This record gives sequence, C-alpha cells and structure tokens, in this order.
Amino acid sequence: MTDTASASELQVWPGQPYPLGATFDGTGTNFAIFTESAERVELCLFDDDDVETRVELSEVDAFVWHAYLPSVQPGQRYGYRVHGPYEPERGLRHNPAKLLLDPYAKATSGTIEWGQPLHSYNFGDPLSRNDDDSAPHMVKGVVINPFFDWTGDRYPRTPYNETVIYEAHVKGLTQTHPDVPEALRGTYAGLAHPSIIAHLQKIGVTAIELMPVHQFVHDAVLLEKGLRNYWGYNTLSFFAPHAEYAGTGERGQQVQEFKAMVKALHAAGIEVILDVVYNHTAEGNHMGPTLSWRGIDNQAYYRLVEGDEQFYMDYTGTGNSLNVAHPHALQMIMDSLRYWVTEMHVDGFRFDLASTLAREFYDVDRLSTFFELVQQDPVISQVKLIAEPWDIGPGGYQVGNFPPQWTEWNGKYRDQVRDFWRGEPTALGEFASRLAGSADLYEHSGRRPVASINFVTAHDGFTLRDLVSYNEKHNEANGEDGNDGESHNRSYNYGVEGPTDDPEILAVRARQQRNFLATLLLSQGVPMILHGDELGRTQQGNNNTYAQDSELSWIDWSAIDQPLIEFTAAIAQLRHDHPTFRRKRFFTGTTVRTGNGERLNDIVWLRGDGTPMEDGDWDAAASEKTVGMYLNGHGIAGRGERGERIVDDHFLIYCSASDEERELTLPPSEYSEAWDVLIDTGAHEPHDGRVDAGTALRIAPRALLVLREHRPPVEQDFSVAASIAATNGLATGAIPTVAADASEPQD
Repeated sequence: MTDTASASELQVWPGQPYPLGATFDGTGTNFAIFTESAERVELCLFDDDDVETRVELSEVDAFVWHAYLPSVQPGQRYGYRVHGPYEPERGLRHNPAKLLLDPYAKATSGTIEWGQPLHSYNFGDPLSRNDDDSAPHMVKGVVINPFFDWTGDRYPRTPYNETVIYEAHVKGLTQTHPDVPEALRGTYAGLAHPSIIAHLQKIGVTAIELMPVHQFVHDAVLLEKGLRNYWGYNTLSFFAPHAEYAGTGERGQQVQEFKAMVKALHAAGIEVILDVVYNHTAEGNHMGPTLSWRGIDNQAYYRLVEGDEQFYMDYTGTGNSLNVAHPHALQMIMDSLRYWVTEMHVDGFRFDLASTLAREFYDVDRLSTFFELVQQDPVISQVKLIAEPWDIGPGGYQVGNFPPQWTEWNGKYRDQVRDFWRGEPTALGEFASRLAGSADLYEHSGRRPVASINFVTAHDGFTLRDLVSYNEKHNEANGEDGNDGESHNRSYNYGVEGPTDDPEILAVRARQQRNFLATLLLSQGVPMILHGDELGRTQQGNNNTYAQDSELSWIDWSAIDQPLIEFTAAIAQLRHDHPTFRRKRFFTGTTVRTGNGERLNDIVWLRGDGTPMEDGDWDAAASEKTVGMYLNGHGIAGRGERGERIVDDHFLIYCSASDEERELTLPPSEYSEAWDVLIDTGAHEPHDGRVDAGTALRIAPRALLVLREHRPPVEQDFSVAASIAATNGLATGAIPTVAADASEPQD
C-alpha cells in the first residue's frame, strides 16, 4: 500500500550527492544513488505496517540523485523505484514496479520471497515486461546508526611472515560449540565468544578469514530442494553484514554486532579478513531477478555481451560479471572496501575469483584500473590483500601474476603437497620449491615468500580428514546426481572408502593428517588452515557443501580429535618461536657461518646418506619419495625491528612419502655436532636423547621428521611438545618429541 498523503507531509531538503547511500548524521538522513540511464527516481520509505511512502528525488548532480530527510532516523526501512527505458535487447532494464535495494545499503531487513513479481519479465519470455509490484516480496535497506564505541581498539597489523590464517564460517565454526550460549551460536557474537577465541589462540591463529559476510541471497533453486546457500557467494549488498548472523532481530543490529566481534578479536591479537565477492552479484544472468543494480543502471554495473546486450558476460559461472571498466562500478567496489576498513575495522580481504576484476576487456590484465586504484588508495593499500588468482574465463589461471603488493592463494602449493604425501610420482624439485616459498612464482615480480598463501585444504573441496579417507567425492546430499564439485581431488583413502575400524588404516590416516599440518606450518610463506582441520572435521566425503547449512558442514564440537589439536598447537608454537620457518626473504644459496666456524648455504637439500643433493639426484630421490632439508639459522636475511641481525637455531626436516621404512644418515658435524628430534610423525615413543652427527636413523613409512641442533639440557625448550606428550601419557624426557600416536581419529 502506498501513502501519498504522508509523502506530502515529509520535509525534503536538497541534500548532497556524496556519500552515496543512506547516511544518518545524528539529526536526519541523506539519501544518494547513482544512475545515468534513469529518467526518474523515487525513494520509498516503509513503516512497521509495510505502508510505502514515495519521495521523488528531484536533485541530480553528475547522475547522482539525492535528498535529505530531517525526519528519517536509524531503523527506517527503504528502497528505490527507478523509472526509465525497458529495452532488454539494448541492455536497459528499468521497471518502477520493482523495488530496488540501495547498492550502498549498510543493513537489510526481511527476506526475499521468490516468484514472478521479482522478475522484470514474464516467465517464459525473457524480452517481455512484467509489472507486478515486487515490494511485498523484497528485502529492504535499513538506515543505520553509524556510531560505535571503538575506544581501545587497534588494528593488530601482524606482519605477513608472522601470520597464520584460519579460514572459517561464522555459523559453521560456532553452531554446535557447547560453551557458546545457544542464543549466540551461529552469530558474530558467538564467534567473538571467549571459548572460540581461546581455541584460535591455542593453535596459533593470528588472522581469521571469514567466508562471505556481505548480505547474500539463498537461491530459489536451492530453497526448492530444501537447501540453502551456506557458503554465501551470492552477494546482495557489498556494504551490509549478513543479517542472519546477528543474534537479535533488531533492525541494523547486525552492524553493531559485527563491530563488537571485530573489537573482541582485535583485543585478542587476531585480525579479521573478509572473503569478498566483487566479481558477480545475486541477480544472475538475463533470466535472473531484478533486485538492485539491474534495475538501477544495468549497463553501468554489468559486463554485457557486445552486440547482443540482453546477455551478460560470465567469467564466474554464476551468470554475470561486474563491469569493473565502468567508473561507478569501480567506485562502488572501492567505497565498499574502504567502508569495511574505516568503519568496520577489518584488516584485509580475500578476493574471490580475483582474475575477474582484472578483465577490463577480454584478457586478464594485472595492471587494470582496479589494481591501479588499490595501489594508490591510502587506506586499502595498507591492509592485507589476498587474491584467489583464477576464474573460469580464458587465461583466468593467474597464479604468480598479481601485482607486487598482493598475496595469492597458491593452488600449486596445494596440488604438489597433496601429490607428494599420497605418494604420486611427482617432480620432487617442485615440491621442494613449494616448501621453500615458491620463488619460481613470486621472486620475478619483486615479491617475497609471504606472497604465497599456502594451503592444503579450503572451503571448496575435501576437509583434511576427508582428504585421507576418500578417493571419490560423495555429494549425493547436494541433489545434483554427483555432477557438482571437483572430481580430481588428489586424495587417497588407504584401502577403505570412508569410515573404517581397521587400526592400520586409522593409524596411517592420522599420520597423514599430521604430515600435512606440519608441512603447512613449517613451509616458507603464509599458512592457511581450514576451520576444523585441526580437530578432525569430516563432511563425509562431500567436497562441495555450498548448499549444506547443516550438521554436514558445521564443526561437530562433540567429536573433536583433541590430540590432533595439541599437535597443531605444538607445530604452530614451533613456527612462532623460530624465524627459520617464517623468513621474510627467499633463500639465496649464499654461504654463512653456522656458529661452529663452518660455512654452509642458507638452505641445503639432502640425500638420504646425509650429503647434499646434486642436479642428477632429484630423480632418484623422487623414486624413493624422500627428501631432506637443512635450514641454516644463521643465514636468515634481513634485520629485526631494531636493526638487529636475526639468528636462530639450525634445523633439519625430512619428508618421506614412501610406503616403506627408510634409513637416513644425518649430515656430518660441520652442520651441527648433534641434533634433537622435535617431531617424528611416524614414531610411537619420544626420542630419548641427542643424536650425533652422521648417525643413522630410521624414518617410518609416510612420516616427517624435524630435528633442531642440540642444546645443552639447561637450554632445552620444552614448550613445543610437552602438551602432546602429556596427552598421550608419554614422559617428557630431555628431548620433547611429538610422537606418532598423538592423534588417532575415530571413524
């Protein structure tokens, strides 16, 4: 229902064209919206009874329509109706019958009710026009109170080389946690609960990377199947926190709760990184609904097919691609990023399908306008910027090709580490390169090892436990006949598909999880752990849970693998304590003194007999699936914060993916007179003393060894593995060692 009488009673002042969106200043609210192709724009206000009051915006500056309403306060629901030509074949899709969400809305209220009214065309005829009113079925924007007490908040600004990222889902991480009050589970407040923060701190997390929290839409096709869009890669607003993650239904409260979550995480020294989806929107292709951008200025916001503009360019597989070549589409993205940093205090962004943002024309151009703007922006350029460096378009796989200030999800690291540990014939030299920071990918552009975001698993694909439990995907619950999800997972089940009570299979699966976690946390670069991998989370073989908002996806906190948590915490502590594992610069191969007068390279790759590998040795080592790495703690390039030289212990790491036990000979005394075994994922008891140079050791099948140069007993550091030894009832002797039976998952 529309109340025209109320419209005439409202005070309407000219207002300002900037900032865009609805901005409450403590007295009233300024409204501003961009559209170049419109002929008229109406602001629509809704009261508690859904009575609509329309206010025509008569002020226009540089295609921004604006007004100031002194009576409008926080909590007011609103939308727009935009009048103009409806000519889909020319890319023009204005239809005032469709209520449109403000692209700059800071909060939303209500849910979408799918059906014909949300579409500007009649079903079955995409070039026709439908004039059913969509307002009763449409989400509304909400005017927010922008004020928040940030007293005491500070950005942690953790250096990249000290960063450990934890990819998490707001709901999936908290929904079943017994210590989180039931009313807070699945919410921003739940994620900020002390029990969640304590867990993150225990395993060494310095940054939590949240899967999409921009307001998103549950697709109609999923709701018809009884499913929901769980992951959230279907954005409806680039400024509003997703309302379903708020603990209360109060309008605009999601903004306050999100800010409180960030403040709590910052107080614990944990950064907040957002997974953002600026490559497409929830409006889909030419058959999709008209919810916002399409009805406001379709040509400005979307990439259309040249010469046939009823259709959309699709580099994402979701129906449309944002038109980053248009200045106002670019402005919206930049304004959104800046808003989340300055107003919401987030610390960085991970850009979904980031190659799409580089597509100004046809080819991917890493120096496109978007990246130039980011580099020049004094706010955005100072936060963490992480690219998912691929999309589905031609030339879209761009690992290693992003600008110098960017870091990248390193898909090559994932693939090589998976292949090595499952025993696949692989280029051992490339595996070694991944452990050493992937200089082959990043050094040419002046970047450093931290450009590589190392990961073995992520939300898209198997969990770590499923990676060692399934050969095939099991996506039946998704209702797509198993056609969805990646089929080549580089996984291995060790003889049984899925759950088993075979103790030998359970043992090797547990050992492989430890191998993956240790490899990840001790590689050069920035490690990223998928939430729940440290506690044995399973999705029962489903590698595409995008629509599984259920126990299948949520962490089951009643069935956690506590020893695996302790193992992860110990490895994270080892990384934290030793700059050897988080160098700021690539290895150079230059020689430095080791501390006993000898000169050795900063890194030496070792054969099983303890001698350095030569060029011809890599093929032989590959057949044995075993490689050793010496890290010279005196060869760490760079200086500390106060200009001091960084000096650390020397370390040996041996990785053996062989299915047979191997004999290793430790290198001669010029490397170190003796060594302490800190980690042995294949041992069942702690090692009980120093191991002299040149000593022969046995490494178990599919195992990883970490040795540190021997310290006198008074200098021994027991912090790394004491908790694991206690967990297993193992006596912590002179040399604390992470033992093999530290984690046996129960299938």
